[in-house]
Parts: sequence; C-alpha cells; structure tokens
Amino acid sequence: MSDSTDEMVNIEAPAGSMPAFLARPEGSGPFPAVVVIMEAFGLNDEIRDVARRIAAEGYVALAPDFYYRELPDNLADYDDLPSAIQLMGRLFEHGGFVGDMGAALDFLGKAAGVDAERIGVVGFCMGGALTFQSACTLSERIVAAAPFYGGGIVNMLPQAENISCPLYLFFGGKDSFIPLDEVERIEAKLTELGKPFDLKVYPDADHGFFCEQRPAVYHPEAAKDAWQELTSFFRDHLA
Repeated sequence: MSDSTDEMVNIEAPAGSMPAFLARPEGSGPFPAVVVIMEAFGLNDEIRDVARRIAAEGYVALAPDFYYRELPDNLADYDDLPSAIQLMGRLFEHGGFVGDMGAALDFLGKAAGVDAERIGVVGFCMGGALTFQSACTLSERIVAAAPFYGGGIVNMLPQAENISCPLYLFFGGKDSFIPLDEVERIEAKLTELGKPFDLKVYPDADHGFFCEQRPAVYHPEAAKDAWQELTSFFRDHLA
C-alpha cells in the first residue's frame, strides 16, 4: 500500500453542486478509480476512511454525497436509524440517483491522473443496493462493481439483464434485513442470466459487518476477509 492525500470537491450534478470526498494515491498516475457509495447514514467518517483505504491501494477514490439535496441535514448518527431511513427514502423518492452517479463518473472521467477506462464501484448498505443499480443502468461506464449487503437488490433483478460488468456481492448470514432466501434468489437469477459474478456469505456476520464504527454489528474476521476479497477483485479487473 502507498500513502494517499484527500480533499473535498464539488461535482456538477443535475440538482446542483454535489460535494464529494476525493482521495488520491501518491504520484501522478494515471490511476484506476473507484466510486465509494455511502450507507444510508450519509457521507460520514466511516465512508471517508474506506475511500482513504482504497486510495492507499492505488486507486483514485471518490465518495459523493448523494444526500446533497438535503443539505445541511444530510447526515444521521449510527444510533438514529429512523433519520437514516428518512434520508434514504427521500433519495429513492426523487429518483435522481442515476443522474447523480453519471455526474460522478463524468467528474472522474475529466479528473487529472484518472484512467477513465478503469472505474469500479463499491457501496455499503443502501450503497450496496445503489452499486447494483449502477451496474444495471451504467454498466457500459463501469468495469467492476462490489455491493456489500445491499438491501432491495432482489427487487432490481428485473433490470439485471442489463449488467455487463463483473460483480462481487457480499452478504451476512445473520442479516435480518436481507434473508438468505433473497440472497439465493439473487444468485439464481444472475446464474440464469449468465452474468459474471462472485457472491460470498459470511455465516456469522450481520448487516453492516464491515463498519468499524458500529461495534454491535462489526465482524472483524468477516471484514478482514471481505477487504482481501474486494482488493483482489479490483486488482483483477481494474489494475
């Protein structure tokens, strides 16, 4: 791993200026890039830390604030699930995500030191579902996508025939938000469609197992293994 530098930037998005956290590896590049899609709780320190870790692996990492329409009330604490659900509901209600994600990809495509032909996506919780949605709607612009415990992916399966990039999906076996029968339906549909994918279930892990800032659900062993799998996946497809 190398060191990284980071800053806040603004992206020209359909509904205005969308803030984003940008982390870069040391050097001039061009580097492959990864869009990091936030959890339902917003663009917080946890997501920034994930972006820094990805940048340290040799990628330009961009974490957009997809709640920018809600500024300044665009964050929810981890112990305030109702507020997170409200924010997430409004994001899905206005239906602007695909346009916002396209703007993030446009930003990376023009950014200095970025190889615009090698862009991946990873997301957690709500961001896992939005990562899958990105693969369904923007596959021609994405080289690899890795959804972590994306709730609602099963409802997006009618769009899955549009996926052309490889996927790696991560789930927790004890995730009450995503029952294992839903995971099985996702696996069966992607297999039926002949899509390139890997899928891993951690039997003892809960929803949010990757998030160090949520001690009630953080699962160190699963998180460590998933990180190794994720970085290997990106190396295979983006490096």
